[in-house]
Amino acid sequence: MRHHQQIAGFSFVQAPVEFDKYTDLALLRYCLGATMYMPGTRDFAKEILTMKYPGLTSMVMCFEDACREIDVPAAEENVIKLLDTLNRYLSSGDLHYSDIPLIIFRVRNPEQLSAFCSRLKKEHLHLITAFNFPKFNTTNGEEYYSVLEEFNSRHTDEIIYGMPILESRETAYIETRMEELISVKEILDAHRPFVLNIRVGGTDFSACFGVRRTTIHTIYDIVTVSDCLRDILNVFARNNDYSVSGPVWEYFRVSKENKFNNLSSSVHDSLFRREPLVNEEIDGLLQEILLDQANGFIGKTVIHPTHIPFVNGMLAVTQEEHEDAIQILQADSGVIKSKKGNKMNEINPHRLWAEKLNMRAQAYGVIKNDMQHVELFESGGKDSV
Repeated sequence: MRHHQQIAGFSFVQAPVEFDKYTDLALLRYCLGATMYMPGTRDFAKEILTMKYPGLTSMVMCFEDACREIDVPAAEENVIKLLDTLNRYLSSGDLHYSDIPLIIFRVRNPEQLSAFCSRLKKEHLHLITAFNFPKFNTTNGEEYYSVLEEFNSRHTDEIIYGMPILESRETAYIETRMEELISVKEILDAHRPFVLNIRVGGTDFSACFGVRRTTIHTIYDIVTVSDCLRDILNVFARNNDYSVSGPVWEYFRVSKENKFNNLSSSVHDSLFRREPLVNEEIDGLLQEILLDQANGFIGKTVIHPTHIPFVNGMLAVTQEEHEDAIQILQADSGVIKSKKGNKMNEINPHRLWAEKLNMRAQAYGVIKNDMQHVELFESGGKDSV
């Protein structure tokens, strides 16, 4: 897999790197980008085989919220059939491993995780990157990881990660939040080699307070939910301990294409001024992505393929940002004027930022300036799910 490989002829300052589930965890946790969720009952083999969504690099098939409990056995059969189909096409040479997105399964609970793992064959494992752990908290967290690590211990030539989802009421409510988050972090610290990414349930947090953002609001405008996200980042994003992905954007418009209006300035400046860019659904998504990145989220959960190019396109790093990061990483200490001469690069305070940005640059590439984000968006909006 490689981000933006669907953009033919685009000239990167630094091209994105290839990655798969075996990529070193330090980089792989930055590579998830737009992770698309769908019900586990959906037959998705054809879409993978035909690369219907060429920007799709990570996907989740859900046995939980998107799947009725009565349908779980059928969903499990469906995803095992998917794995068998992909292996058959790999064996025949009609499919290349590098064309298969990172595949993740969202289980219902530790018991279902254990039961599902018992159905997997050894030849399935190279196709599975991770399991999502919903409603992850201090009550079930250790059990989730015990099941996962026991499974990994029986297949020492493979690695399957866990991706906890923080969305419980204990995290939402202020009187229990910090104790819960610190205890959850202790669980994850004990299993760090198996933690690929932390996801957050913006919709679940909103439900706790009976609120829902509109297309003209970002999740950061919903103060009760914004407080939850702030504390999650405070606990898990410090020292680059874990990567945390942004919450799902709920709105989409199915259309033949999403064309940008003529920009009066850069994408970022236009978003800050709330100038109409595409339509209210995509404009709202882009505004939230900008704030996701400013606050330290990496990537975003998506529910529609039209969102994929916008999330991944916005993750590309500009040449000016990258030059600043490299300058900081190559210096020992002190303060240096940036290469462009428009800012102060203070080596020690900015080093962690530079390390994270350099990982983003490897995963999503370096572009000349943020006007080029639009070129990376160009494949968006043509298909519905």
